[in-house]
Amino acid sequence: MTKRFHEKLINLLKTVPQFVDDQGELVTAAVIDQAWKIDHALVGLLLDDREIKTRFFEEIKGHWVFNINAFVEYVGDKNFLANSYTRFRNRIGLTIDDKSLRERGEVSLVWPYKDCVLEGGQTKEEEKRSEIFFNEALAQDEIDCLFDPKALTNWKRYSVDGEHDAAEIRRDEKGTIRENLVVKGNNLIALHTLKAQFRSQVKLIYIDPPYNTGSDSFGYNDSFNRSSWLTFMRNRLEVARGLLRDDGVIFVQCDNNEQAYLKVLMDEVFGSENFIEVITVVNNPSGRDYGGVANMHEFINVFSKSNSYKIFPIENRDKTFPYQDEDGGFEVRELRNRNIVFNEKNRPNLVYAFYLNPASRDENGFFEISLEPKEGYVKVLPAISQGVQTVWRWGKEKSLRNLNINICGKAVNKSNRYQIVEKYRGAARFARSVWWDKEVNSQRGTLHLKRLFNGRTFDNPKPEDTIKRVMEMSTVENDLVVDFFAGSGTTAAVAHKMNRRWIAIEQMDYAETVTKERMRKVIGRRVAEEGNLLETIQFDTGGISQSVNWQGGGDFIYCELMRYNEVYMDKIQTAQSTRELVALWRDIAENSFLNWYVNKETPEDAVDDFVAIGQEENGLNKQKKLLAELLDKNQLYVNLSEIDAEDFEVSEDDKALNKLFYGE
Repeated sequence: MTKRFHEKLINLLKTVPQFVDDQGELVTAAVIDQAWKIDHALVGLLLDDREIKTRFFEEIKGHWVFNINAFVEYVGDKNFLANSYTRFRNRIGLTIDDKSLRERGEVSLVWPYKDCVLEGGQTKEEEKRSEIFFNEALAQDEIDCLFDPKALTNWKRYSVDGEHDAAEIRRDEKGTIRENLVVKGNNLIALHTLKAQFRSQVKLIYIDPPYNTGSDSFGYNDSFNRSSWLTFMRNRLEVARGLLRDDGVIFVQCDNNEQAYLKVLMDEVFGSENFIEVITVVNNPSGRDYGGVANMHEFINVFSKSNSYKIFPIENRDKTFPYQDEDGGFEVRELRNRNIVFNEKNRPNLVYAFYLNPASRDENGFFEISLEPKEGYVKVLPAISQGVQTVWRWGKEKSLRNLNINICGKAVNKSNRYQIVEKYRGAARFARSVWWDKEVNSQRGTLHLKRLFNGRTFDNPKPEDTIKRVMEMSTVENDLVVDFFAGSGTTAAVAHKMNRRWIAIEQMDYAETVTKERMRKVIGRRVAEEGNLLETIQFDTGGISQSVNWQGGGDFIYCELMRYNEVYMDKIQTAQSTRELVALWRDIAENSFLNWYVNKETPEDAVDDFVAIGQEENGLNKQKKLLAELLDKNQLYVNLSEIDAEDFEVSEDDKALNKLFYGE
């Protein structure tokens, strides 16, 4: 058949979306699969062209019969797609037994490659690159040490005294690491790296992942957008679950775009029985009206690891009290427990008499009480409700300790009936499922970061008060908090100010320029003021600093997953021309770890095909994808087990710190 017929058939088949890959290339395996199934749509497509119909169909008694064998043999021929793209793949070794990796029967689409390179930040910073390598199918036997612990490098400790080389890893008496950490690197790989040291140690995980809106940094560019986002999230949530203590909880923030699907996914990973609540956060009271219903809110999905969790009350700074005494403000709560009724087996110690002095009424309408009968005093018992005796909330000993201090008498509706009430002085309350107060307004986070970084903005940082509320609900001092979508570092900042331990993981370059630098500002630095003999500490006074009386101090360690092939991934992505990519290909062939089936040579005929690919539509991206396929994804970062290999040139200081960190 002529070249023109080849091109006609290929172009016709490419009109079927399921027959092309994300680069617009024909996937012959998909075509052959549908041919063997005698797919009606495929058969109809072939019948519509007279020349193609004549080639692959036979007329029998007025009916056209599909010659499946002839069609499959033609399409399956290794020369069928003899374009520059296919020739390059053949010559460089990206095919095995004349089949590309995606055609091999043992290939399983497990998404590890996407997980390694997907940026996964939640911002649209200038540093953010357009991610282009997403969907590479890896055979199961190619995935060996992808999730093994990685070597860590570029260790630094930061305190009010500035930057220092990290010389130790502090641990408690049980051997548990007691350091605050900023870790730069892919968050999936970082979680697997941390899991041995921090398994079952984390009280709270809060994450604000990419929302998959189409305009955020989850830029997956094929028709499986939602599937890949859910896989992306599942891989991380599964390993994160292992970090949680038995009483640990996880808070995952998102918007309407993926909320329903995320809830189902978390039901599966954490168990529907461990679902606590979906909190609605009204973070934009003015709403965003795009021609429909103005959207004002986001969601926080709250799950526990087991049923041993506890949700704590949160501070209500705006609370006012109707009453005052010498000990401060208070409100009153009836001491009777309306939910427990008395019987011989049910809390008999909670039914006893108070005695109230009707002549002792003060200016607030409260009466003196006693636990002993006195002349002129009125006996008060827990009320009878619907013929059933109720009980007090406190036992007699506790009531005696609080008598006329935190409990007293009160008339019922100014009548001669009385009740015993508690003077409740707490400002805390249990969190509700809808947050609409001004503290959670997203603009607060933006303004805080703008002031902190002298006008520089960061897209959609969460306000510190939102994270403070999360931590008040779920942690106490010295608990460990983890955020593996650290972004601008809000979670770490709030944890530090509230005296929690913390780990922040971020892959983007702003892990150094924003996340780390924000934590340096939170900790503060010593400064000598003119005319003052003593040094003072300058620290971040915004966000929740005033409400928690933050005064600066503390320290943290910054480190990075040690990159290897990941360096070449960066170079591939930032290349601007075919010439750059050809030079990079030669560098990769000589200095990087390639997949075992890749030809290390750069034959000139393959170079010619590679250059030709660049001249096609979307050619530069096709070339980048092809080069990315050469790299062994198990070697994106340096494996801890290979830290002594000469190829990686790990310094002796880094080797020593890795041994301290991993407890070896």
